[in-house]
Amino acid sequence: MAPTPQPGIFAAALAEHVYLEFDLRPGVAVRELLTALTAVGEPMPATGAINVVVGVRPSVWTPAIAEDFAEPVVGPDGFSMPATQHDAWLWLSGADRTALFDYTRAALGLLEPAASCALEVNGWVYHHDRDLTGFIDGTENPPRSLAPAVAAIAEGPAAGCGVVLVQQWRHDADAFDALSVAEQERVIGRTKADSVELDEEHQPPTSHVARTVIEEDGEELKIFRRNTAYGTVRDHGTMFVGFCASQRPLAEMLRRMAGVGDGVRDALTRYTAPLTGAYYVVPPVEALAEYAPEDD
Repeated sequence: MAPTPQPGIFAAALAEHVYLEFDLRPGVAVRELLTALTAVGEPMPATGAINVVVGVRPSVWTPAIAEDFAEPVVGPDGFSMPATQHDAWLWLSGADRTALFDYTRAALGLLEPAASCALEVNGWVYHHDRDLTGFIDGTENPPRSLAPAVAAIAEGPAAGCGVVLVQQWRHDADAFDALSVAEQERVIGRTKADSVELDEEHQPPTSHVARTVIEEDGEELKIFRRNTAYGTVRDHGTMFVGFCASQRPLAEMLRRMAGVGDGVRDALTRYTAPLTGAYYVVPPVEALAEYAPEDD
């Protein structure tokens, strides 16, 4: 039987989210960290009260399927996406904020001996499927039935593993909202009301769609996005959470957004600023089970 990708990756209709990144404490073995992460709770079915997704720094996972986010992505005009790689990532999501708060506290308690929490970001679903620009997010996603094939490796020693890119993007909402709807649509590359992609005649080469839709040999390289809004009324933005069986489409997307290679920078980066950037390997359920703490 093929290894099972973590089911929390695909759990839908959950309104509340917490993203945590951790650094291994000095003198603690990686195995202890993996045991602590697994103790937070084996990935639950989509119907569970809290869904758990675990990620590990690529350089400490075997077999190697990705590289750490070790260097910033810098465009020719100086625009930069920071590298803020940590040792582990934990994504918790649920329908009830109180239950998620309590679960997160318990998770932090379990991880405290092995790792320090370097970052905590709380997210939520905004207007069902829109980001804070008001545009529908995830239009390019594959259907849920096909998402596992996009998010995880199908065969081989690393079967069931995937790579996730995690970035926190702060929005300049006032500047974006000052644009007309037509101008906003040219920034994104889609209509605002119903997310129809602009035709070639009206699609600017700098649009977010033009820079992030990557084709190779006539075939689009898919990414499974699970973005949410984060923050407060005065300080907010998007948590980009993109899963893929290969790191290459994720890395190429960032290069294209920054204008690396051709000097064409994504227009959306004029209104959003990346605060963090890290890659994590997302092991399958069976691999995590090998690190499960022994029963008392």
